[in-house]
Amino acid sequence: MSGSTYGNIFKITTWGESHGKGLGAVIDGCPAGISLTEEDIQLDMDRRKPGSNKYGTKRQEGDKVQIMSGVFQGKTTGTPISLVIFNNDQRSKDYSSISQVYRPGHADYGFETKYGFRDYRGGGRSSGRETAARVAAGAVAKKLLSELGISITAYTISIGNVKAEKYDLSQCSENPLYMPDNDAAQRAAKLLDETIKNQDSSGGIIECKVTGMPVGIGEPVFDKLDSSLAKAVMSIGAVKGIEFGDGFKAAQSSGSYNNDNFYMSEGKIKKHTNHSGGILGGFSDGGDIVFRAAFKPTPSISQPQQTVTNYGEDTEITITGRHDPVIVPRAVVVVEAMTAVTLADLILINMSSKIDGIKKFYIQQ
Repeated sequence: MSGSTYGNIFKITTWGESHGKGLGAVIDGCPAGISLTEEDIQLDMDRRKPGSNKYGTKRQEGDKVQIMSGVFQGKTTGTPISLVIFNNDQRSKDYSSISQVYRPGHADYGFETKYGFRDYRGGGRSSGRETAARVAAGAVAKKLLSELGISITAYTISIGNVKAEKYDLSQCSENPLYMPDNDAAQRAAKLLDETIKNQDSSGGIIECKVTGMPVGIGEPVFDKLDSSLAKAVMSIGAVKGIEFGDGFKAAQSSGSYNNDNFYMSEGKIKKHTNHSGGILGGFSDGGDIVFRAAFKPTPSISQPQQTVTNYGEDTEITITGRHDPVIVPRAVVVVEAMTAVTLADLILINMSSKIDGIKKFYIQQ
């Protein structure tokens, strides 16, 4: 299987399955000298781990991360960083009934067609649990970015048809849905209570904001900053759409409104507006990077659904086991992680964009 490695210089490879012994990530290309401990990574792991509230799966995993290599005396060494998270609460028997049935909304059919085999225990590599490894790697990328004054904050702006009407990021930690609007979170909670009662699930939208980005990060053709971020975020299993800045609203706008006019302030170029979402022509433009990702409803629901077996018979399936009625709150930190890995990689690539920068570095040596 290819496609488990992402990045060019700051490169991550994730491994493991939902119901295997564990999963993890190997990070190559991380500069030496960055302060890093297991506790630093665990902060983000705790935000993603299952079983933390009634709107997530009841699977109980501590998701304790262990650093196996690449760190010595609290600092990165420049060698590959290996991270592992062991599984402790698998119930593989919950999936025995679907070993020969394709679950609607899942990767089962495509996976088995491609490889002639699939790990039906929670989806194997196609499981949302794979994102635990991404979060661990993303926490390391965040440490690198923090050295440059770059911060990433994601939050839930809608669950189903309930949208946040105000944006007070301090409120995100005050409700289980990680919304910047406690009133909207209460309405969304009522919606989810009804959803759970109906044995159904809900989708939602996550917004992500990056502050402190230097100008000019990104490449002008295939590796544009927005296209790179789009690939990273769209690689998260349940994401079905992404937009930057005004996004699809820009299609109904005019150039005179959508263009962000520049002005000088204390010798620096600034923008009056940020319709671009901080990205112009594939490069960061000095504004905050702002994008939104749409997540589909969790496909594992307890209602009867029509499907087929892998030997070609129509049948009905009722999915059992422990599943999230909504994955959006736990996916917030996954969006941050993939954003961080992408930015760390592009920033390191950018260091070789001008000969003056290369000469300055080596001459100083």
